[in-house]
This record gives sequence, C-alpha cells and structure tokens, in this order.
Amino acid sequence: MSGAHKPQVDTSKAHPARVYDWLLGGKDNYAVDRIVGKQLPLVARRSARQNRAFMQRAAKWLAGQGVDQFLDIGTGIPTSPNLHQVVQRAVPSARVVYVDNDPIVLRHAEALLVSTRAGRTQYVEADVRRPDMILEHARDSLDFGRRVAVSLIALLHFIGDEDDPYGIVRTFVDALAPGSFLVLSHGTFDFEPDGARTIAAPYERGGITVSARTRAEVERFFEGLDLVEPGLVIAPRWRKDNRRPSEARSAVYAGVAAVRAS
Repeated sequence: MSGAHKPQVDTSKAHPARVYDWLLGGKDNYAVDRIVGKQLPLVARRSARQNRAFMQRAAKWLAGQGVDQFLDIGTGIPTSPNLHQVVQRAVPSARVVYVDNDPIVLRHAEALLVSTRAGRTQYVEADVRRPDMILEHARDSLDFGRRVAVSLIALLHFIGDEDDPYGIVRTFVDALAPGSFLVLSHGTFDFEPDGARTIAAPYERGGITVSARTRAEVERFFEGLDLVEPGLVIAPRWRKDNRRPSEARSAVYAGVAAVRAS
C-alpha cells in the first residue's frame, strides 16, 4: 500500500467521497457530509446509485472482454461489491490498483486489498491532479505494455478547468497500450436546468466545488478514442446486456472507450 500512514481525517469540512458514501446509504461519513447530502435533490441521490451500478456493469463487461488490469482513480469509500470483486469473479487473476486522496479511504484500504489468491490489489494514496505520480506507483502492479482499463468514476466534476482535467485524462490515456479502455462518468446539469442551485450550491456551501459539464464537454474526454456502444449516455442507459435500459432521470453521463492502435 503506497503512501501508508496514520490518516488524519478533517471532520470540519465535507468531502465528496463521504457525501457520496452517504448518498449510497453508507455509514462512513460525518455530520458535515450529511448536511450537504440532505440538501441535495432526489435526482442527486438517484444518480449516485445509477453511477455505482454503471461502474459495476462496465467492470463486468470489461472483464468479460478479457481485461485483467484496472486502475481505478477516485475509488471512494469501499462499498461492496467493489471493482476488484466484480472483475475477479470473472478473471480471478485480475490486478486492480485503487487510488484516492481522502484519508478516510485509506482507513478502509484493507477492504480494498482483499484479493483472490491468483490476483492482486494495491492502494495508492494520491491526488488525480498528479497523474504522473499515480502512473509511477501503478506500474508496481500493472503492466502498461498490456491492456489496462482506467476508470474515473464521478470524479472529474470535482476538478475545475483551472486544474486542466482534459490534460489529466490525456496523460493517463497516453500511457495506455492499444486496446486499453477509459471508463468515465461525469455529472451534468443538461437535464437539470436548476442544477446550479439545487445540486452545486449545497456542495459549494460545504466547501466542495462542482464543475458540472455538458455532453459536448464530457465527450471531449474521449477525443481520439473509440466509444463503445451505446456511446456517451446517461448512466442508467449504459449497458451491454439484453435488458432494456432504464428511462429514469439522471444527472450523470457515462461512457467507455477503447484506445486505438497507432
């Protein structure tokens, strides 16, 4: 486990991972996080569950395609089934590297490190704004000469334009071998015209900046990649089985894209 130390959790300020935990019905959050969560509209709570379900469907599909290496950035507080549990059911030898910068996630990292005997999991405490550092640590477990799936689930809407989110994603994509995948979900107000007031404002009152983006802005993260069907859609509509996609409202776009051969 990289960056291991006694975690110091700031309970005076809300954190996106802990708010998300509350939205999912978790217990690893504090009063400041619950204050934010309780102010959010129903669509935000629904979107959190839809986002989690998208992650599980995408991970299962990728494992079914034979992908056995995963780099999950912005992991969040463990909520079963975690990504490694999903993929190692299909590929017991799969290797998963989890990355997060919230000390409370580090407290629970042991739950993320329970791998199958044939596989491996690693936890790295790092900030997505330092992609080169993350890649350096990830190479301890992952072979970037082979296919890797990089997942950025409900993370980039907490990264403002001043931190160059497109450059961050490009750094990760440029490190990937052909046939690798980018898995991404991102908050939007395209279907919530009052979202700046009902969704962003409660976060911002809690000290969390939200940079919701339009479909066109989210699609930019996939430039130069080949989007997998059904393309970039709201989270409940992304699926690869024969079940009819949900028509429920959502405030999250989701997509999976493959790295082209050069």
